[in-house]
Amino acid sequence: MGMEVTTVQIVVGIAVAFGLGFLVDRYLLRVVGLNKLANADQEAQKRLETAEREIEVLRQERIVKAEVELKRREAEFEESMESTQRTWRRTRQQLEERHDALNERIRRINDREAVVQESSDAVSALTQEAETQRALVSEMATSLTALRENLESSAQDLQARETEMALARVELGAAEEQARSLSRQLQAKLEEVSRLTAEEAHRQLVDQIREEAEMEAATLVQEVRDNARLKANREARKVILTAIQRTAASHAIENTVSVVNLASDEMKGRIIGREGRNIRAFEAATGIEVIVDDTPEAVILSGFNPVRREIARRALEDLIEDGRIHPARIEEVVERVRTEIEDQILEIGERTVIDLNVHGLHPELVRHVGRMRFRSSYGQNLLAHSMETARIASMMAAELGLDVAKALRGGLLHDIGKVVEEDIENPHALVGMDLCRRHGEDPEVCNAVGAHHDEIEMTSPLSPIVQAADAISGARPGARREALESYIKRLENLENLARSFDGVERVYAIQAGREVRVIVNQDRISDDASEQLAVDISRRIQSEMQYPGQVKITVIREVRAVSYAK
Repeated sequence: MGMEVTTVQIVVGIAVAFGLGFLVDRYLLRVVGLNKLANADQEAQKRLETAEREIEVLRQERIVKAEVELKRREAEFEESMESTQRTWRRTRQQLEERHDALNERIRRINDREAVVQESSDAVSALTQEAETQRALVSEMATSLTALRENLESSAQDLQARETEMALARVELGAAEEQARSLSRQLQAKLEEVSRLTAEEAHRQLVDQIREEAEMEAATLVQEVRDNARLKANREARKVILTAIQRTAASHAIENTVSVVNLASDEMKGRIIGREGRNIRAFEAATGIEVIVDDTPEAVILSGFNPVRREIARRALEDLIEDGRIHPARIEEVVERVRTEIEDQILEIGERTVIDLNVHGLHPELVRHVGRMRFRSSYGQNLLAHSMETARIASMMAAELGLDVAKALRGGLLHDIGKVVEEDIENPHALVGMDLCRRHGEDPEVCNAVGAHHDEIEMTSPLSPIVQAADAISGARPGARREALESYIKRLENLENLARSFDGVERVYAIQAGREVRVIVNQDRISDDASEQLAVDISRRIQSEMQYPGQVKITVIREVRAVSYAK
């Protein structure tokens, strides 16, 4: 019995212990949960406060930025408004000035019309009086004639007739005095009406006659000029077309870089060399920059001297083919290639003068002619351009009956100053003229070389021929390339020059700058003045601008009448 009680007690104790443990565990879990919840609330509150502070800072930054942007835009708007107001005020002032000028012009025209009308009335009255006096004088002359016949027919009535003649003379004198008095009165009346003295009226009449004579002379000069231009253009076209048809138009385009192809990109490392010694030695020996970039299997040689660039290209190709690339070998190969190029230059010059049938040219000039092969001008090979100019000049000289041999030499040598190795600041035409003069060329040839860009006066008929041949070779389609900036600037200069003349409203440069169309104000420019305006613009362009070929000036004057049917 006692054993059973003990077991029951143990069981009860265990149960009580489990219950107490369960209660304690729940209590602890609740306490811990509450603590964690409190901590989580505190952490969330801190994060919320931090987020609110960051939002406030961000909001303040955006407000500041928005205020700065608003002020900037307000400043821009105010500046734009001020600029618009200035433009408006300037435009309004110009309109007011034009309105005042127009009113003044209308007033002057009205005054002149009134004076002309008054003068016309006075002249009409004077004409009528003059007709009356002329009839009176005619009648008196008839009377005198009758008296003379009566005197001749009847000697008996001589005394009576003499008395009648004396009376007639008195009447005639009185009539003449009356006519002179009337003329003076009419002249005084005319001066009073027109407010002009006789001398002033005479001066105005002379000025009017002079203006009419000048207008007729301008018309006559224009007719003569048109006839001469028609004949000259016909003959010039014949000569130029004959020359162009008999010459070739081939040309080569040269660049300022040369490309050397490689078998593989590994060769680039050998060209550069250890620490770049090979490429430095090559650039020092040739004077050409070597560009080794990401271009696959290629190296670029850059330089403005075409002869040096050609030497560098050949030397680099020989070094790559040989495989031995080091500073000593580079200097040896460059020197050998330079000698070969000099020999080739001399050979090209000799072959050129033989092809053109030019005899007796100095060896130094022959060498300079060969150097033209490696020089380009506006993308056109200089040697091809010079040979083409020589052929065109010789054909034009043959058509005009001039010395063909001198024309050939002048055309071939006209740009030789571009390949002179010395650094000279003078224009290439004058440099070439001095070079030709030093080596014994004919004075006419030297003048043609020096005057083909109008740096000096032309003293030989060959000079304009060489100049025209040079323009034809350089201006034909495809011969040269022109940078976009210089092309646009040349067109702008053409338009601004034509727009600077009084009475011009709009100007358009078309056909790549070979024609300028000028639209004038029909109230300010007459038809005859339009002809003179075209001549003045062409003269200004000739004296102030450089351009290939010729520029056609077209002046357009039109009258438009607009009406509306309602």
